[in-house]
Amino acid sequence: MRFKDVFSIIGPSMIGPSSSHTAGAIRLGRVARQLFGQQPEKAELTFYGSFADTYRGHGTDLAIVGGLLDYETDNSRIPDSLEDAEAAGVEIIFHTSKGLTVHPNTAKIVLYAGGQEMSMVGASIGGGNIEILGINQFDLKFTGEFPTLVVSHHDRPGMIADITAILQKHRVNIGYMDLDRKGRNGDAMTVIEADSVIADDLIGEILQLSEVDGVKIVDLKERGQS
Repeated sequence: MRFKDVFSIIGPSMIGPSSSHTAGAIRLGRVARQLFGQQPEKAELTFYGSFADTYRGHGTDLAIVGGLLDYETDNSRIPDSLEDAEAAGVEIIFHTSKGLTVHPNTAKIVLYAGGQEMSMVGASIGGGNIEILGINQFDLKFTGEFPTLVVSHHDRPGMIADITAILQKHRVNIGYMDLDRKGRNGDAMTVIEADSVIADDLIGEILQLSEVDGVKIVDLKERGQS
């Protein structure tokens, strides 16, 4: 990977011991929570590769659960996140797997609440940086470094043009885009990383488009619980 700034090398302000196994893991948890849109009632966490081998010793379990509680990387309550989750009524289940993954520090997070379910696969790629690899069985990639728009929709001609036209109208520049679909004219998901904050009225306009089922925003620069 290319290091884009000093932060990429020295890592974030964080509760240790490892930027990959803790800071990155916290961010994976926060992204999952933001995609889910609420605090889960139950979370199933599956660790792969190096995560599976060392998650207890490096505090990866505490970190991801802290992220699910919306804790930032420097939150002093991260070591107590399992107790905090239990107190908040969140059931946590851990698994490990030898399944093949793109990166050794990979986790699958499945969240449940109120009859809803959401799955996300992501990797901690070093220096506290992360890469999301999939959402709800859609193969999608984004970094969480920028405000990110995640649109669930039905595949139809002109859908991407309609979404990008709304962003252009609001003068939001697109830095990166990815999309996946279950099949032609089937369920689809589009991810857009933007260069600026994505306003609520923009989200409202996208929700009014035909065949759009839902919109989520991932913005890790929004401060979580202190």
